[in-house]
Amino acid sequence: MKITLASAIQLMHEGAWGSLATHSTQVAGYPFATILPFTLDEQHCPIFLLSDLAEHTKNLFTDSRSSLLIHSSIGQNVLTAERISIIGDVMPIIPSGDLIARYLRYHPDAKDYLALGGFSFHQLTPQRSRYVGGFGQMGWIENEEWASLEVLPVADERMLIHGIANTYPNPLRILGIDCYGFDVEKNGKRTRQRFADAPVAVSQVGEVVRRFLAAIE
Repeated sequence: MKITLASAIQLMHEGAWGSLATHSTQVAGYPFATILPFTLDEQHCPIFLLSDLAEHTKNLFTDSRSSLLIHSSIGQNVLTAERISIIGDVMPIIPSGDLIARYLRYHPDAKDYLALGGFSFHQLTPQRSRYVGGFGQMGWIENEEWASLEVLPVADERMLIHGIANTYPNPLRILGIDCYGFDVEKNGKRTRQRFADAPVAVSQVGEVVRRFLAAIE
């Protein structure tokens, strides 16, 4: 079945954490799975803030090949729940100030880890992904599809968020905006607002977000 990347993007933005499987250095030949928070960058690639001392980080320095599982928390039957397994390489990156700011909007507590030192940012670059939308709704997403996505640069996102925040103050907080939707936190609850006609052109994203916010106030 042909799967649209827009549906997978929606799920990925709804998740605050995922299960990352790396290649164990302690037990050669076996996978090592752990749970950790992530944020998506402007190309919807998962970004992690990893401790240099963590077991999964040590594994990644030896072998970057990994798999990240993100799944929906909605519903009781795990076999019919929406999920995506992203297969790719996790590599260290030097993030821009805007990308760091984006990560901290989603995970404010990470500011304390950055202050401690010994933590670094890593990016998962997808090679191939398996998306399951429900019973009988599944398929593969190729890495070429990620490369063809409509992208809102993080610098433009920052300016949009700043302008919108002046119109819609607390308790409404914009976490992130992209061409497929935006993430908002209100009264401590995070939600994803998906654009009906995604992807939206970069020049139109701000206006679409403002219309959504005016409707949900």
